[in-house]
Amino acid sequence: MHKVYIDGSVGTTGLQIVERLAGRADIQLLDIAEEYRKDINARLEKINQADVAILCLPDEASREIVAAVDAAGIDTTIIDASSAHRTADGWVYGMPELSPEQRESIRTAKRITNPGCHASGFIAVVAPLVKSGVLSPDFPAVCFSLTGYSGGGKGMIAEYESNKGNPDYAMRQYALGQSHKHLPEMTKWSGLTKAPVFCPVIGDFEMGMITSVPIHGGQFEGTHTRADIHGILTEHYNQLPPSLRDTPLGEEGNHPGTSCHLALQGNIHLLPLDSDNIIAANALAGQDDMLISVDGNDERIVLTARFDNLGKGASGAAVQCLGIVLGSLEG
Repeated sequence: MHKVYIDGSVGTTGLQIVERLAGRADIQLLDIAEEYRKDINARLEKINQADVAILCLPDEASREIVAAVDAAGIDTTIIDASSAHRTADGWVYGMPELSPEQRESIRTAKRITNPGCHASGFIAVVAPLVKSGVLSPDFPAVCFSLTGYSGGGKGMIAEYESNKGNPDYAMRQYALGQSHKHLPEMTKWSGLTKAPVFCPVIGDFEMGMITSVPIHGGQFEGTHTRADIHGILTEHYNQLPPSLRDTPLGEEGNHPGTSCHLALQGNIHLLPLDSDNIIAANALAGQDDMLISVDGNDERIVLTARFDNLGKGASGAAVQCLGIVLGSLEG
């Protein structure tokens, strides 16, 4: 049985991870008494006892505990769900679908940084096209991303739920100064040389996310149809082995709530062309998968990733990385 300690288990992301791991026969969750939740020495003791520690903390608190772990010489594998280390040297980006090599790096890493929610959708649709040469690293990307309010934590959840029916909370665009904290990882891990123009929006729904990247056909390197782009993304995700997961999709490859056959590769699945005309942002709420669609026409294409901001966008992604690491510990 593997020992796992979640530092920050009472926050939104931590609670979702606990829910996913509770009852698993192969995992013992190490708990800490309420009065010691902010005691750095007590937390270090728990981290030292664990095979894997998952940090669900604010950025500065995450940096502080990692520095303390390093100073104490503790060898526990750490998965950090904050944005503190997503572009830091010595940390492996926890998105195994980037490549088989990325998955192997996660499998053997001691320091893994969990991707951000908006970043996960953007990177999933852009990185394979940059890697294949279809998009230039200098591509001037634009990203529109609609998220549920749960990504803002307990405070934002309480704020939205106490303002149901208030038109000021129906749909709110934010980070208008183009300084959103996900931009550095969106740029680095997609393979771009400059950050996208990023338009994040919070909607009046709890969980779910849609991240879209519009592209004019003339912006590709060479001439490519929408079917070509779909084929390139399909080829990329078909090279990847299935992830370790608690609730795999059915053997027929049908995702709950859809009638579309999916390519079962990890937690990211490519929808067939022309599978949907309307996409609901909360369609995958409570699930850990991501659906990618290639919509539009040959002149104007919209790449869309649909997932749960707390699933593949946070807690589910951390559990996915945990499964890869535990597989390594089992030999």
